[in-house]
Amino acid sequence: MTGPATCAAAVVMIGLACPAVAVADDGVSPGQFTANNLWMMLCAGLVFIMHLGFSCVESGLSQSRHSANILFKNVFVICVGLLTYWLCGFNLMYPGEFSLGGFFGFAGFGLTPGADGNTVAYADGGYTYWTDFLFQAMFAATAVTIVSGAVAGRIKLGSFMVFATVFVALVYTIAGSWKWGGGWLDALGFYDFAGSTLVHSVGGWGALVGAYLLGPRLGKYDDKGVMTPLPASNLVLVTIGVFLLWLGWFGFNGGSVLSADPELTSLTLVTTCLAAAAGCLAAMLTSTLVAGKPDLSMSLNGILAGLVGITAGADVMVPLTALVIGGVSGVLVVGSVIFFDRIRIDDPVGAISVHLTCGIWGTLAVGIFSTNPDHALGTQLIGVLAYGAFTLVCAGLLFAGVKALMGLRVSEAEELEGLDLGEHGQRAYEIDDDLDTAPAGGPLSNAVPQTP
Repeated sequence: MTGPATCAAAVVMIGLACPAVAVADDGVSPGQFTANNLWMMLCAGLVFIMHLGFSCVESGLSQSRHSANILFKNVFVICVGLLTYWLCGFNLMYPGEFSLGGFFGFAGFGLTPGADGNTVAYADGGYTYWTDFLFQAMFAATAVTIVSGAVAGRIKLGSFMVFATVFVALVYTIAGSWKWGGGWLDALGFYDFAGSTLVHSVGGWGALVGAYLLGPRLGKYDDKGVMTPLPASNLVLVTIGVFLLWLGWFGFNGGSVLSADPELTSLTLVTTCLAAAAGCLAAMLTSTLVAGKPDLSMSLNGILAGLVGITAGADVMVPLTALVIGGVSGVLVVGSVIFFDRIRIDDPVGAISVHLTCGIWGTLAVGIFSTNPDHALGTQLIGVLAYGAFTLVCAGLLFAGVKALMGLRVSEAEELEGLDLGEHGQRAYEIDDDLDTAPAGGPLSNAVPQTP
């Protein structure tokens, strides 16, 4: 598609009106504008589907008596993420001007596209203001969804909702402005293409704080610190969820090109898929060597680990380095799960290991493997440390404040009965919860007795 004639043909075929656009100063034609805008809207839909994937993974890896509670939290997160991003998040993350030297800026409440908000003049890549908001808003809830998985099965619903609202509205957006909004880390040369740190590590740090403050689920560790298996309730659902997430990553990384550029978009999707496949095989092999048998849940987390690892530099890698990044991510996620179990930080879904551990690795890998010589390992490390410090402090203060005002953890009786009944008065499944304790090939960590 290259011009008005093509658009006129489209009107005849599908009955759509031509967009009232002209060639922008940067040379973006109406055809390019339409292709870019359509691709970005499609990618927004793919990222939206990822929230269904997270819902499946989290509920499938947890006990069935908590499933409705987990699904409720995921429904809440995407809705509150959209609304807070409209209210203030978008203009916190993309303020235009910073009042505190690249650390903070705010462009006002609501959406204000201005005179050129719906034309090709809005963005260099050529798409509308509304499309930009929608695509970025889909990212906003992802960080706090990561936290949801790590605290599953024992956090009060109201307490999580308060934490999630503030975290997605303020913490994620202010941190995101430092790079994607043109803040101080962007000026320093820090690079994070699609969010290994800005999305995944930010969520991972929040998950680490939440899991630590809540403590492990009842029955997870005995008095001597030896771990008791708490098997996943539905590995079929987990598998479906992981493939939905992989599909969504086509939009997560592919849309982060911010145009429908054929060469860069296709390269990004190739490196993304290669890293996911390498992560899966590496996790398969590592889990087999450690536990004696291949572990399905760990193999699935290997896919997610590879995806998180490549996300920081998917557009500046060649296929071989994508394989290396994904493979290392798959090994790291297995080791990380075992490590956090040994220090008694209970993460039912492996969110900390997938998103934090592999997010850090992927961000640092840009400084090692990037085809852009301007990307330096030292600068990447500064970014990792800055985001870690900021998120740890913010998440710690948020959780501490919520704990003081509302409490964090449900009662022992409610946890044993299940948060589905305790918080919602309903079950996701009408089945015998005793099935949850039956040996069913749980995560790798279930096969490895742990001591303090």
